Amino acid sequence: MQTLWDHRYAQRTQQMKSSAIRELLKFAERPDVISFAGGMPAPEVFPIKEFKEACIKVLAENGAACLQYGSTDGYMPLKEMIARHSARYGITVTVDNILPTSGSQQALDLLGRIFINPGDRILVESPTYVGALQAWRTYGAEFIPVPFDEDGMITDELEARLRAGPKFIYVLPNFQNPTGVTLSYERRLKLIELADRYGVPIIEDDPYGQLRYEGENLPAIEVLDSQTRLQGTCYSGNVIYLSTFSKTLAPGIRLAWVVAPPEIINKLSLAKQGADLHTSTFNQIVVYEVAKGGFLDEHVKLIRKTYKERLDVMIDTLEEHMPEGIKWTKPKGGLFLWLTTPESLDCQDFFEDAVKEKVAFVPGTSFFAEGGGHNTMRLNFSNATPEKINEGIGRLAKVIKQHLTKSGG
Repeated sequence: MQTLWDHRYAQRTQQMKSSAIRELLKFAERPDVISFAGGMPAPEVFPIKEFKEACIKVLAENGAACLQYGSTDGYMPLKEMIARHSARYGITVTVDNILPTSGSQQALDLLGRIFINPGDRILVESPTYVGALQAWRTYGAEFIPVPFDEDGMITDELEARLRAGPKFIYVLPNFQNPTGVTLSYERRLKLIELADRYGVPIIEDDPYGQLRYEGENLPAIEVLDSQTRLQGTCYSGNVIYLSTFSKTLAPGIRLAWVVAPPEIINKLSLAKQGADLHTSTFNQIVVYEVAKGGFLDEHVKLIRKTYKERLDVMIDTLEEHMPEGIKWTKPKGGLFLWLTTPESLDCQDFFEDAVKEKVAFVPGTSFFAEGGGHNTMRLNFSNATPEKINEGIGRLAKVIKQHLTKSGG
């Protein structure tokens, strides 16, 4: 219905669409529904006690500073801690390379502000994180999808697409959202080599890198890139790296960070001044108080143990209940796996039937920049207990079997 305001909105608002996932979560959040839909950590592992103690301490010792405006550049002790922590994963940077943001979603939005002009093309995995698509469509971006397999983005398909002159490449190399797959070491090297040859920067989004449950850590793309070029004391390469405390501490604190060459950090800071002036001073100081002194390292061990158990239960239950022709990824970390049904099924069509059976998932179509994925879905294993995973997958298998019978599959 037309309103008095319709002709007053900026043209970019035509690109703003509510996330299909957020709409689906309205159904999935019913207390009687077992939900595999959200990308949510387990509340059982939130360090509530440590946050309570930290809040009391920082308010008692530094209350005025906690509640005051802060610098756009971020709380210096927190940035120093991020730099030390990153170094353990081979990411050698200084505070001049780091900008705290109000969640990784703000980082994506700020990158859109400083890089994307209407009509700019961005190379993305297909499927990819829907939040990035949502953020950058607002700025008029167009997307060039690159297919994936069990080793991540198929880099053999990349060069032809690079000839189209994309503004940058966006990749989630570790336990990708939504598929759970990890970009192999060989493909990381190939990605860096091709990006460098064609002069296209890489945005490496790594919210799940610390959540590995088996196997050896692979070096970040930023690390491999830095090894190919002479460096000063600051990182000045071709990769912009994003990470977050949402998956290792709690998502409600909305605290993440960008690692980039100093000139990019400066531009992002200017963009951030126009967005929110600075990330919450209180949140930054409290997170520093919680995470310092080795607590974060120990806490991540608990998260890994909890999520590995839930992932193993989901895979075992899928193997037990799903009919022939249903396939799924087997991630070694992260929060998600990706399920594929026969082409004859459309997962969107039976979402409501699944909710009637009191189980929810996310149909895969939302994660494809240029359409597709009708016979796919994303399943989250971190947020449900093992007992609910077992029960919920049984319910989902029942719905899939019913629709396979209807379709003659």
